[in-house]
Amino acid sequence: MPGQKASETERREQILAAAHQVALQRGIDGLTVRAVAARARLSHGLVLFHFKRKDQLVAAVLDRVLAATLPVLPAEATASEDDPRERLWAALRQEADRLIRDSRQVRLFLEYWAVGTRHPGIRAKISAELERYRDSFRRLTEEVLAAEPSRFMGVSSKGLAAVAVSFVNGCAVQAMIDPARFDVEKYLAALRAMLGRAPKRPPTTTPLRP
Repeated sequence: MPGQKASETERREQILAAAHQVALQRGIDGLTVRAVAARARLSHGLVLFHFKRKDQLVAAVLDRVLAATLPVLPAEATASEDDPRERLWAALRQEADRLIRDSRQVRLFLEYWAVGTRHPGIRAKISAELERYRDSFRRLTEEVLAAEPSRFMGVSSKGLAAVAVSFVNGCAVQAMIDPARFDVEKYLAALRAMLGRAPKRPPTTTPLRP
């Protein structure tokens, strides 16, 4: 209400929301305390009270970026599909569509990935969230493998989930690179064609020579 002082928690959320928007517009390099204060319409000192340095802001905004790009896959999203493979297709389409709607989130995620090569804490957090996101596909991939074991001989549910996530992320990156010509339905059609023929035998591994 007007005239009511915001709590520290509310101020912190206000600052983080502003910082996320600054990062989306300017990237991590442009995520400065001064820019965030201007976006949040707060004093420079108040932002410094909550976040003493830029690296604290960068680390805090990462949680919002991960939540936007790697959410938990909702179970109800594919409930209308009866066929396990169609449920997986529906999830792939939904996740690809979600990511390509805002390429800025994908670009910012990739920036954080690059930063993570130099900062173990950021790298570990991103890796953990990617693993959790892949696991959210496991229910779907386990159903696919159970329904068509001969088609996916030698394939694990974890491996198929990794392929699914790679496809989703690949769509997001391609849409960011070439948005005018990207068509997720054509990409899905290509993936369907690639999976259209079952392998005659399980893949074999050639032993390494000493």
